[in-house]
Amino acid sequence: MLATSGCRSGQWGGFFLQAAMNADGISGGYPPARLRLRQELRLAGATATHRAMSPTLAAPPSGDEEFTEVVVVRHGETTWNASHIIQGQLDPELNEIGRQQALVVAHRLSKEGKPAAIYSSDLKRAAETAEIVAKVCGVTNLVVNEALREMHMGYLQGLKWDDAVNKNPDVFRSFGIFGITEGSDPDSRNKEIPGGGESLKQLTERCVSYLNKIAQEHRGERVVVFSHYAAILELCRYTDPPNGSIRRKIPNTSLNVFRISGVTGKWILERYGDDSHVDGNDFLENSFSGDGASA
Repeated sequence: MLATSGCRSGQWGGFFLQAAMNADGISGGYPPARLRLRQELRLAGATATHRAMSPTLAAPPSGDEEFTEVVVVRHGETTWNASHIIQGQLDPELNEIGRQQALVVAHRLSKEGKPAAIYSSDLKRAAETAEIVAKVCGVTNLVVNEALREMHMGYLQGLKWDDAVNKNPDVFRSFGIFGITEGSDPDSRNKEIPGGGESLKQLTERCVSYLNKIAQEHRGERVVVFSHYAAILELCRYTDPPNGSIRRKIPNTSLNVFRISGVTGKWILERYGDDSHVDGNDFLENSFSGDGASA
């Protein structure tokens, strides 16, 4: 079994599930301060809000390799997401919309192949989302591990996004945070964010290493993994380097499907940013449509 941080699903207690599954929270009306109906956000004559679901990027693997299907899901929304605050490895929990999002993606996943296991970042927003999905899907094998955490954003953590960009433009330009920008330092992926932060290279290495271990543990099986925006974006870049400069949209509770060989270590990105399960659920409209401001 994979080494873990020592936490399994039961150790999180009943709080997450009680809050998410409470009937009043589901049927008692939408949170009045959080109504963000898609209709109110559209410009006159505009089409529906863009969904970040990508087309299939690669054909399913064939041959002798035993690939693991790894479905990486971004956590549900938090109040900090909604307030444009950079979370990094700080630890806010889901808000009510985030719990609703978790239930919707849980019911979607419950209609697909049952996963052999569920893995999650140990940060509350991911672990709570994973708890809800595990309950709905009837999965008891839930492992949380800090290797799946969001990128440590150093002294940017806790700042509002616009304030961080305005006060620290060199950090965003020089460190290539959330995108490859014109004129960025070619060595930016190796630079750690000041204040105890990580480099993009460090983020990629810890996430890729852990998912490779998961693939080796579950050859030929399906697993679901709960993580965070920057971490998922880096997994996409690692798997699809020719398009590494694309700023992909990774909405809350979106599905990002990878095939990973536990034999050769080969990675295939099948699709990313798939949040089609929230179509028609206007109150689940994502705060930033996965633009990174909610990291």
